[in-house]
Amino acid sequence: MAFMEKPPAGKVLLDDTVPLTAAIEASQSLQSHTIAGLSLPLPPKKLIGNMDREFIAERQKGLQNYLNVITTNHILSNCELVKKFLDPNNYSANYTEIALQQVSMFFRSEPKWEVVEPLKDIGWRIRKKYFLMKIKNQPKERLVLNWADLGPDKYLSDKDFQCLIKLLPSCLHPYIYRVTFATANESSALLIRMFNEKGTLKDLIYKAKPKDPFLKKYCNPKKIQGLELQQIKTYGRQILEVLKFLHDKGFPYGHLHASNVMLDGDTCRLLDLENSLLGLPSFYRSYFSQFRKINTLESVDVHCFGHLLYEMTYGRPPDSVPVDSFPPAPSMAVVAVLESTLSCEACKNGMPTVSRLLQMPLFSDVLLTTSEKPQFKIPTKLKEALRIAKECIEKRLIEEQKQIHQHRRLTRAQSHHGSEEERKKRKILARKKSKRSALESSEEHSAKYNNSNNSAGSGASSPLTSPSSPTPPSTSVEHAPF
Repeated sequence: MAFMEKPPAGKVLLDDTVPLTAAIEASQSLQSHTIAGLSLPLPPKKLIGNMDREFIAERQKGLQNYLNVITTNHILSNCELVKKFLDPNNYSANYTEIALQQVSMFFRSEPKWEVVEPLKDIGWRIRKKYFLMKIKNQPKERLVLNWADLGPDKYLSDKDFQCLIKLLPSCLHPYIYRVTFATANESSALLIRMFNEKGTLKDLIYKAKPKDPFLKKYCNPKKIQGLELQQIKTYGRQILEVLKFLHDKGFPYGHLHASNVMLDGDTCRLLDLENSLLGLPSFYRSYFSQFRKINTLESVDVHCFGHLLYEMTYGRPPDSVPVDSFPPAPSMAVVAVLESTLSCEACKNGMPTVSRLLQMPLFSDVLLTTSEKPQFKIPTKLKEALRIAKECIEKRLIEEQKQIHQHRRLTRAQSHHGSEEERKKRKILARKKSKRSALESSEEHSAKYNNSNNSAGSGASSPLTSPSSPTPPSTSVEHAPF
């Protein structure tokens, strides 16, 4: 059977980058243990023999805080174990097994390749798996195979998608990591590249081993230290140059982060050009989807470059975005670029272009020494297909940003409505309304009482009072005090 001869049709509509949240709503006692509607891995023993309500409520609060920490941590929240725990219905599949089946079928038609070992969890994506490879007649050479299925932003036709994937090995650029082999079908793609012992730019920043799992490498680094200023300048310039190349070619990227930049000596080379063709969501999507001015793939690349520059400078990602103030940096020129991509003003008003960043003092004086001439010929028909797919990706992003904006407005309104100050205002208004109603009721009662007394005092011969002739006020009746 040929590689992926009868694949399942359709793309994965679920966006794995959408953050999940969890709220503990209730607890119950079960065999002298406390559970909270979630299968938490609690030790099977009594909680100090204490089952009173206050203790359970306090423990429930602690567990909720624990969940909040996990779901707000960018790396942990994208972890497969967390997704399966919080959303078992959508994340019940064994993705490693699916990848192995597809890779095994590939080897039947391509017998020269051989798997050395699976590289378990070295990436952050749930639906993308990696294997260390070798060529049978070159046993010392090591390569990396990665397999991924389609994502929610796959808008290319199956034919165009497969043609573009197979075109990737022909892409030659000094700052793009070369693809050795690429193939695809209607539901997934498989690519092979040379294995690099030095690892990625993120491995350099975090002093990590490339083969280790993603969480182990990056979630809790032992030492936090940024790169030297000259490294920041050189690597930053190289990355901007390749982004400009892709933008000029009309090739959508949108997947820049430190793990997608391979280090080859002192040269940065971009990885995973296939991600946008597969329709995979970006690593930083949960950040830039909050800002409606970051609504093109070019502006997404610039914003993601800001994240990458911050990580190169400080040795860690920003605590939150937008960034209100930046820690001391090796140069004010670094801060100027960070402010143009990550500050409140930048996120509110929009990103600069890649060309504008290249003109900034941090990068404008960097001399690049490379003799390799870029080559990436994309047929006109496929360029048009890429343009349409890019527009569709941006349209989905804009729609998502609109929904987030509306939800944020609603949440703010509800929060404002439920605030202590608003409750006090509503109580005062209700009190005033109640007093006003009482006053009006009392005045109406007094008027009726006056009319009644006037009628009784005049006798039967008294003429009827017409609407145009007002009744003179009585001087014999005192109004009751209000």
